[in-house]
Amino acid sequence: MASAPTAGGISKILSNPSPDSPTDVPDVVVQVIDLKATGNRYMFTASDGDMKLKAILPSNLTSDVISGNIQNLGLIRILDYSLNDIPNKSDKYLIVAKCVVVSPALEKEVKTEVKKEEAGIVLKPKVELDDKSKFNNGSGILLKPKQELVAKSAAQIVHEQRMNMAPAARMSMTRRVQPLVYLNPYLGDWTIKVRVTDKGNLRTYKNAQGEGCVFNVVLTDEDGTQIQATMFNDAARKFYEKFSLGKVYYVSRGTLKVANKKFKTVQNDYEMTLNVNSQVDEVSSEAAFVPETKYNFVKIDMLGPHVNGRDLVDVIGVVQNVSSTMSIRRKINNETAPKRDVTIADETKKTVVISLWNDLATTVGQELLDIADQSPIIAVKYLRVGDFQGVSLSTISRSSITINPDIKEAHDLRSWYDAEGKAVSMSSVSSGMSPSTKSGSRSMYSDRVSLSHINQNKSLGEEKPMFFSIRAYVSFIKPDQTMWYRACKTCNKKVTEAIGSGYWCDNCQKNDEECSLRYIMVVRVSDASGEVWVSTFNEEAERIIGCSADELDQLKSQIGEENSYQLKLKEATWVPHLFRVSVSQNEYNNEKRQRITVRSVAPVDFAAESRFLLEEIAKMKAS
Repeated sequence: MASAPTAGGISKILSNPSPDSPTDVPDVVVQVIDLKATGNRYMFTASDGDMKLKAILPSNLTSDVISGNIQNLGLIRILDYSLNDIPNKSDKYLIVAKCVVVSPALEKEVKTEVKKEEAGIVLKPKVELDDKSKFNNGSGILLKPKQELVAKSAAQIVHEQRMNMAPAARMSMTRRVQPLVYLNPYLGDWTIKVRVTDKGNLRTYKNAQGEGCVFNVVLTDEDGTQIQATMFNDAARKFYEKFSLGKVYYVSRGTLKVANKKFKTVQNDYEMTLNVNSQVDEVSSEAAFVPETKYNFVKIDMLGPHVNGRDLVDVIGVVQNVSSTMSIRRKINNETAPKRDVTIADETKKTVVISLWNDLATTVGQELLDIADQSPIIAVKYLRVGDFQGVSLSTISRSSITINPDIKEAHDLRSWYDAEGKAVSMSSVSSGMSPSTKSGSRSMYSDRVSLSHINQNKSLGEEKPMFFSIRAYVSFIKPDQTMWYRACKTCNKKVTEAIGSGYWCDNCQKNDEECSLRYIMVVRVSDASGEVWVSTFNEEAERIIGCSADELDQLKSQIGEENSYQLKLKEATWVPHLFRVSVSQNEYNNEKRQRITVRSVAPVDFAAESRFLLEEIAKMKAS
């Protein structure tokens, strides 16, 4: 094992800036100097004891630095790399693609001492040849004067070597496919080989600078790493027809910048911009690759914080129910779109409904309906989390569904479900929200406001629903309101009385002899600052009333016991609860009104509530 850097290692790297294969990579060990974090990556100075070179580690090696595997003053053997120019400078950056640790941190920086007299290089002024005879030693031998040595930088030497090569050789040296994980703004000339896994529409926009058009694609390489590429105006018109969904391309001459977290939809720190000078070549002669799909699964009981967020999520679950296809008329364009609801569950013993739209509803959805009795496992990528009935999931144009995927998470889920899951009672994720931050939802103690805050700010929820936590009492429940609806026992959708007998479900397209009742009611809640009317749905209402809608209906229908129903409602009032509510704006008779909906409800944990109040008092004292 090497205990010191490779002598002349930096020179070897400079003389071979872009090796074509692992066998071309020189065996070089360097010392890591001045290791420091830059964003989510680490930069350092590579030293061989004599020469130094600025270097950068890709994000996939960050964990090795954090774990202490790669240390400052330690030694690493470079197994793969590329050398790139620093913009507007003559220096170069060493991009370390792959390395192994040779030694932990040494006691000090290794420096090679070279004595001048041993170097063997003597620099003397240039001598003019005025008379050749002056250099004749009398034996007929003409002695030539020593030529002047002109010092050149390593970058100049490498540049001259490249220019002296034949064009084909230069091309083979510069044309090197880079994995997407290694791309960064410091990288100079790069080429990537990617598949178009999502293609947006060509959209027009208008701003202060005028009108234009834009479209973007999601590019995926063989390792499953993704990046979003955006094109504007002339570039958008040039490449819109060039890029085809599912095809493989070589892409180069683009620019990279840090991705805007507000708008990014893929897991990558950078985003790409292609202009009219960018190069896009379809890969037709080579065997097409199938990118490995990388998932970032979110457990069902952890979906709460993602409600109405910009981030898309991936989920995996066992199919519990698949509805028939229904046609939904969109408010935006008044067009109808096919939709199908799929209910899944996972090890958290929670269920959630995924709404499949368009082709996914008619193709994959139908396949799931045909095998629903086998309880298949599905992995879904790119889902939007909404607040319908608390928490719900919806597919978008780039969503993908894999049935019974051959991945570890699917095998583990199948083992759990076959062993115990199929016999466990599942509950909706919306009903599982609790004040504990360990659950998937936001804490009941985050975003805590009083009811006066909601009452006095009538503009809350204009652009999108806003979420708050409140501590309040149920002060009144209207006994004469429509408190429930008849629901299908399979999909919980509303049913109507069928001709003859039974109940018809439009969603499931079937007739059942029985139905269930589900709460949908309004209650008034109060605290020390005011009161508001809130809408509640089944799971939340059951927690407030203390019984199911079917049980309450039986109390209401008892002859001679008219007060049992009223008494049950009265018992539910003036009990303290913690509520998580959403505030949105609805238009009624051309007038905007606030709509407050209970998303979760939990009893007051007085110990936790006391700690919360003490923290609030401490904050007030500190301010």
